Amino acid sequence: MCCLAAGAAAQTDAVPQVTVAATRDPVDKSYRKMVRGMDRFARQSGDLAPGAALRFRLLPRLPDTRMEGITLTVTGDTLALPVAIAPDNSFTLERDERAWREDAALVANRRTASMTWRADVRSPGVPEGMRRLGDLRLECLVGMEAGLISNNAHLFAWLANLLSDPEGVCNAPDGNYLFFTERPVFAVTLRAGGRSLALPPRFLYAGGNQAPRDLPYCDCQVLLDRSYHAPIWDRSWPDDTLLAFETMDDPPAGPPAPGIEPGQTREQVRAILGQGTEIGFRSGMQAWLYPPVHVRLQPGQPQALVLFGPDGRVVKSRAGGR
Repeated sequence: MCCLAAGAAAQTDAVPQVTVAATRDPVDKSYRKMVRGMDRFARQSGDLAPGAALRFRLLPRLPDTRMEGITLTVTGDTLALPVAIAPDNSFTLERDERAWREDAALVANRRTASMTWRADVRSPGVPEGMRRLGDLRLECLVGMEAGLISNNAHLFAWLANLLSDPEGVCNAPDGNYLFFTERPVFAVTLRAGGRSLALPPRFLYAGGNQAPRDLPYCDCQVLLDRSYHAPIWDRSWPDDTLLAFETMDDPPAGPPAPGIEPGQTREQVRAILGQGTEIGFRSGMQAWLYPPVHVRLQPGQPQALVLFGPDGRVVKSRAGGR
């Protein structure tokens, strides 16, 4: 139990002491910032996501994080307002003048750094298992405005420079805002009107740039196989563009990488495609990206993704996008 009380509470009976079953730490989320995120949603939903609903969602960030039985409280000097959390660990916030005035924090009964927080914007009519690009654009703007990202700014310089500039993150190709799927992802395809494009492999798994030593500082630490970037900065794709996901468990939906067949070993793949960027997942699965992320991508250069099972043999592969 952690007891939180205003300093004046020791001097007067007029201000009640507040006892909160939670663990405070320096990265508890700011109520004011989250309300500013809600304001951003109110201002821009009519353009980006008409009719959409906004919720916030908690996701695991550390391997030992328990996501069952989470409680969340808006905690200020003189108040403790419980926040109802849905079974999927999503929630909404009520506007409260006293919480704003007291610069309250959202406090969980978990260490806040053990979870990643995201805005969740959903438009009506989006098919099950798909996402709408305008919703993702608004999620990024709301999430940045609300201060939900918990990457370590020392390692991620772009975050340190752009934390106060949502447009700088959400409207730039190198903004690096991460989204997460419900299941481990293998391919993402954009669909708008008659256009269709499979995103290049480098849009998956935090871009393939997270070395094992860096993962503890990334929101994707335990969600690496569910992480992806979306081209939210590319206005050639309208807000009504739909993103379709092929998961690691789904049958292959696109052409395989040249010369690669299920059951091949890592050595066989290396002999055909060379050395790729190797990305290991907690499940024991492994993905190889081509070309390797340390190689400067040239226009028209072929790209590929190969997925290996825990036994080290190819599960499936795909040729990449542009």
